[in-house]
Amino acid sequence: MKVLDLQCGQQHVFEGWFGSEDDFQDQLKRGLVQCPLCSDATISKRLSAPRLNLGGARDKAADAGREQADQSSRAKSSEASREGSREEPALARQDLVAGPQADPALAAAWMAIAKRIIANTDDVGDKFAEEARKIHYGETKERSIRGKASAEETQALLEEGIAVLPMLLPEVLKGRLQ
Repeated sequence: MKVLDLQCGQQHVFEGWFGSEDDFQDQLKRGLVQCPLCSDATISKRLSAPRLNLGGARDKAADAGREQADQSSRAKSSEASREGSREEPALARQDLVAGPQADPALAAAWMAIAKRIIANTDDVGDKFAEEARKIHYGETKERSIRGKASAEETQALLEEGIAVLPMLLPEVLKGRLQ
C-alpha cells in the first residue's frame, strides 16, 4: 500500500492510498483522484517521508539523542516564555501565510458540515432553480434542497427574493465510495 500526501490546485492538502505508484498515475490520468474538499482534479504529489516499520531494531543511542534534543527544545521554549519573548508563535505565522489548508481541524469541520448538508437535503440536480421557485411560491411542499445552478440562475433567484447559498460540496460525499 502506498500512502501519498497530495495537494489540489486550490492548495488543499490531503492523503491518498494506492496499491502502487502505477495505480496512482493511472487513476490520476483518468481523473479519478479528486480533492475531498473541493472536488478539484488538478492534483500534485507533495514531498512526504516514507515510514519504515523496522519492529524491534531500534537504535537506543538515536532514541536517547532525540530525547535529549526534545528536552533541550522544551527548556529553550520555557525560557523564552519566561523572558516574555517578542517572537511571534510559528503557528500563528503559518496560519496567516498558508490559509485553511494548514489547519486540518478546519478541513475536518468543513467535511462535517458538508456531510450534514448532504444528509439533510434533497438533491434536485440541475433543476435547482426551478424547484427553489416552486417551493418559494408555494407550488410544492417546503423542504431543504441542494442542486446545481448557473451564476445567472443564482442571481435571478436572489433578485426574486429567494434565499440561496452557493457552496461547493465535495463530490466524494454524494455517492458511495465502494
